[in-house]
Amino acid sequence: MTQPPGFGAMLAWLLDHRGLDAEALADRAGSTADEIRGVVAGDTPGEGLLRRLAPALGFHALDLFVLAGPVVPEDLAPLDATAERSVRDAVVDALHLPAAGRQELLRFIRSLPQQERSSAFAPRRLVDPAAGPGARLVRMLQYRNLDWSGMAYILGLVTPTYLSTVTYGLIGTGRVELTPRLVTDFAALLGLDARELAGLTGVDLPAEPPPPAPEAVDAAALLWEARRLSAMQARQVSELARAMREDSRDGHRGDPSGP
Repeated sequence: MTQPPGFGAMLAWLLDHRGLDAEALADRAGSTADEIRGVVAGDTPGEGLLRRLAPALGFHALDLFVLAGPVVPEDLAPLDATAERSVRDAVVDALHLPAAGRQELLRFIRSLPQQERSSAFAPRRLVDPAAGPGARLVRMLQYRNLDWSGMAYILGLVTPTYLSTVTYGLIGTGRVELTPRLVTDFAALLGLDARELAGLTGVDLPAEPPPPAPEAVDAAALLWEARRLSAMQARQVSELARAMREDSRDGHRGDPSGP
């Protein structure tokens, strides 16, 4: 099993890849160059530093916590783990809509009021990021309210790869290793740069990856925004997405120019 690089090695690679030094990153993150050098050398970054590094590096703080390995703070987790089924269904239906419909659904999600958290985020079978680089990527999607079946459904729609639900579980437990194709697929749904994700997980990409499909870009945005929804709100979104899909299908059938 490939062992994931430590966070210091990831940060060193990212700095080199972007042509930055410790001083430049420290200025962006409101830190000190010595603190950045310490992390590169193997010091464990604290919660405050990870939160400051995230915007300085252009990452969601959640993803940086998953890459670094500590417990994800509750305020960075999705609001409601029980929303996962509705979130999956909403995104699947959205992917059968034209681009304008997907954007309309995204605006609706953003318009919903923020509700208070009523319980700790506790998804089923949350993987251990120490299980390997694949586990870290699966965990990022779990923190976007996708279970293994949701990953199989949605990645099968927005990437060239279709894998079974069980396979995503095996990736998450480190028993199936990441491939360049898988890294590119995960990057598309996570809204991350595939070249950087490959470097951060220690996977070599043999060629320049193609840009993600527009559907993948929209799915990544929908999943990220839906993290703030309660289960009831997610059901509202799912019902709207299903109605929009049915309307789109009926309109297509009624178009005399259609097949």
